Amino acid sequence: MKAYIFPGQGAQSPGMAQDLFEGHQTLFDEANAILGFSLTDIMFHGSMEDLTQTKVTQPAIFLHSVAKAMSLGADFQPAMVAGHSLGEFSALVAAGAMSFSDGMLLVAQRAKGMQAACEAEPSTMAAILGLDDAVVEKICSDSHGLVVPANYNSPGQLVISGATASVVAACEAAKEAGAKRALLLPVGGAFHSPLMASAGAALSAALDAVNFQAPICPIYQNVVAAPVTDPEAIRANLKAQLTGSVKWTQTVQAMVAHGASHFYEVGPGRALQGMVKKIAPEAEAMSA
Repeated sequence: MKAYIFPGQGAQSPGMAQDLFEGHQTLFDEANAILGFSLTDIMFHGSMEDLTQTKVTQPAIFLHSVAKAMSLGADFQPAMVAGHSLGEFSALVAAGAMSFSDGMLLVAQRAKGMQAACEAEPSTMAAILGLDDAVVEKICSDSHGLVVPANYNSPGQLVISGATASVVAACEAAKEAGAKRALLLPVGGAFHSPLMASAGAALSAALDAVNFQAPICPIYQNVVAAPVTDPEAIRANLKAQLTGSVKWTQTVQAMVAHGASHFYEVGPGRALQGMVKKIAPEAEAMSA
């Protein structure tokens, strides 16, 4: 069975999606109009620094991923879909659960809110490599201050998120516990943690205004790592995603348990393929 997976923040690169522009110019023009600035100019001609602004990064990856899914035409026949963090919005549009315009408006609101939350309090994320998830979870729960598991990327790779001082202290505790590496990530703040709550109210209101449809196939959402088709459940899970953990390891395991044998990454980068190969080496993973 075919599973299509959509990348999140971090997959951006200068010149992204230029090869898709000619066949989907209307989509790119619509994105620029919704955002009120030329996203395509930044994607095609901007520097990496330009692209790493959250308000640019998230819409750019979303646009690239949706255009790529559209370019597949009749070959896009998923038995199931999933997206890593931001990628969940791309997956929902590709699977017909909401329109592109609604998706872009939500992504723009999400990026704006997250950027503001990042600026409100010093916060960060760190990747912990080489420890069991349970060990990292205990380090977080035992920490002074706010630090939580944020991204379960693959076995032995868990990203933590929270107040900067607490994350730094948790990294030291992880090294003492035998972690191979514990490194701070170059991100704007504590994504997928309670520190994103201030961004949640506006996003929740925006989600309430969207008309969700049943997708053409189940979507395995980040916060539940289980197949979802009910529009109201999709909406509720998207609201929870902003401050909840991305259960990617558990998601891929569930998809394989339900028959996924081939994973196709739709969008920029190849990070998700690498994660799938670590989580489920028996499955095949490749770019769409």
